[in-house]
This record gives sequence, structure tokens and C-alpha cells, in this order.
Amino acid sequence: MPTPDDKQRLQCARLLGIQSTALLLLDNDLQLLYLNPAAENLFQVSSRQITGQPWSSVVLVSETMQKHLLDALDQQISFIERELELTAVNGQQMVVDFTVTTTSHSELLLEIVRRDQFIRIAHEEQLLVQQRAARELLRGMAHEIKNPLGGLRGAAQLLESELGDEEMKEYTQVIMREADRLRNLVDRMLGPNDLPHKQMINIHQVLEHVHSLVEAEGNEAIQLVREYDPSIPDLCADSEQLIQAVLNLVRNAMQSGADRIVLSSRAQRQVTIGQKRYRLAVRIDISDNGKGIDENMKEQIFYPMITGRAEGTGLGLSIAQSMVNRHNGIIEFTSEPGSTMFTILLPLEEA
Repeated sequence: MPTPDDKQRLQCARLLGIQSTALLLLDNDLQLLYLNPAAENLFQVSSRQITGQPWSSVVLVSETMQKHLLDALDQQISFIERELELTAVNGQQMVVDFTVTTTSHSELLLEIVRRDQFIRIAHEEQLLVQQRAARELLRGMAHEIKNPLGGLRGAAQLLESELGDEEMKEYTQVIMREADRLRNLVDRMLGPNDLPHKQMINIHQVLEHVHSLVEAEGNEAIQLVREYDPSIPDLCADSEQLIQAVLNLVRNAMQSGADRIVLSSRAQRQVTIGQKRYRLAVRIDISDNGKGIDENMKEQIFYPMITGRAEGTGLGLSIAQSMVNRHNGIIEFTSEPGSTMFTILLPLEEA
């Protein structure tokens, strides 16, 4: 039978668990007593494994910071540092607001708010707005292009029925084939028309399907590495659309000159996509060691017909983004020469 204290602790744990701010509790030796899920997510560590370890097990701690924390404990004072640059032990760099509060039990409560996270969310919102505007523009253009194309094709068919000369009919066939080709191109620019047929699926079945398709292409010059988190729960999604989205990203990596592509998955807590916050999401990373994305193209990379390759159609990334958006998710990327990573975030629940 739970005691009132047990209920209170459970309620506190629930409240801390839904906080978007990373919270860490340190003892007077600067060892970790507690991390909430936001802190686990920020530093990509497990609370179960890291509790009891020194604070320096998650962050590279300078002597100055170490001294400030010990002084705070000794003098029972709190302090705030704005826009502090932190480096996690996994090498991830971040800019944070760092608040230190002393407790009545000679402990330190660290509140860490990532500043560049706000920039990421603002960029995502801008990206989603731009995507919606681009799709509306494309729909309008498609309507204006497809209507006269239909008339053109119908007129060519009528003309062909009136022609007796077989050689002249070849010209009407050319008109009809080109009209069909242009109509198909416009349809591809618009992306899939069908609503997603969602059902419970395992995301690793999607990734394995993509892996088998790439292997079947027999490109031995490229090493495709898989790093999966088997604990990810099933999600409600259209597997065909997700296969197409992931395949487009993997093919984009293959065409970048990479000889090593890593396909990885993991669960991510407290994820903000656009203006909505989700407690849990699936994260799929497709990273490669190719030449990277040209700096001038980064802002338009998800627009249709934008490509850095002469033989490219510029539709693969646009279609992938559209399919993931239909699952309330988003595709982000970071890129520099020799290291590019596309990330698919798919919420595991409604906001």
C-alpha cells in the first residue's frame, strides 16, 4: 500500500518527467543523484547507468566551472550563466542558459535550457510554413498547367482520328507522349495524392526493407551500416510511404559520393515539431561521409526541382519531406564537407 510520501514522490517524478528543461541534481561531491528525461535526451545518456557517477561523466567540466559549483555549495549561493558553451562527453557542443540552485540538503540543482534549441524550433516552424506555401503554389501551378494539357492531348487525339497518313500520325503521337510526360512530372512535383494508410508497424521493418533494396542494387563501393535501438515501440504509420522517404534519403547519400552510410534509430523524448510537443518520438538518422550540401542550397534543399546534380530531378528530398509531414513528422539535416546527417523525427503519439 503506497504511503502519502510514496504518492508525493511519484507525483514529483511525473512532474519532473514532463519538464522540457534538463534538470540534474548533484551531491556535495558533484556526483549525479538524479537526471530527468529532458537531461537524458540532451546529453544522450541513461539515468540508470549514469546515476552515482561524477558530473564530469556527462559534460566536459572546466576547472573554472568546477570551482564555481563548489563555491556555490560552500557559500550556499545560486547563480545563472547565460549563453554558456557546453561540450557533452560525446563531443556534442551546445549553447545553454545554466542555472544553479543550492538546496537545503547541500545539493545542487542544475537547470539547463538549450538556447540553440529555440533556434532549431524557429527554423523548423519556418521550414514547415515554407513547405506549405510551396505546396499551395505548386497546386495552383499544376491546375493551370494540367488543364490546357488535357485540351492539347484531346485535340491531338481528334486530329489523329482525322489523319489518313500514318507518317503524320507520328507527330500527334509525339504531342500526346509529351503531354503525358509533362502531366506525370507535375504529379510527381505535387507528391503522393493518397492519404496515408496507417497501421501499427515496426520502424525497423521499414529500415530493413530499405537496406535490402539498396543491397539488391549491388553497389559494393558503399558500406551501409545499421545501428538500431531495438526498444523502440511500434508506431501507427504508412509503411510504404516511410520506405519511400527513407529510400530517397539513402539514395541521396549514395549520390553524394559517400562510401559509408550509417542508418540508425533511437527513441527521443520531449520532442518539439513545429509548434507541437510530443513526449516520445522515433528518430532515424541517415549519415554519410559524402561531399556535403552546398552552402547556397541549404535553405532550398526541400523545394521541388532543387538539386546539385546535373542529372538529378530535385524531387527526392521534396517527396520525402512531404511523406514525413503527413505523419506529423519532419526531416532536418546538418551538413559540412565529409559529414552530412538527415534526421527523420516521427511522433509516437498525438500532441
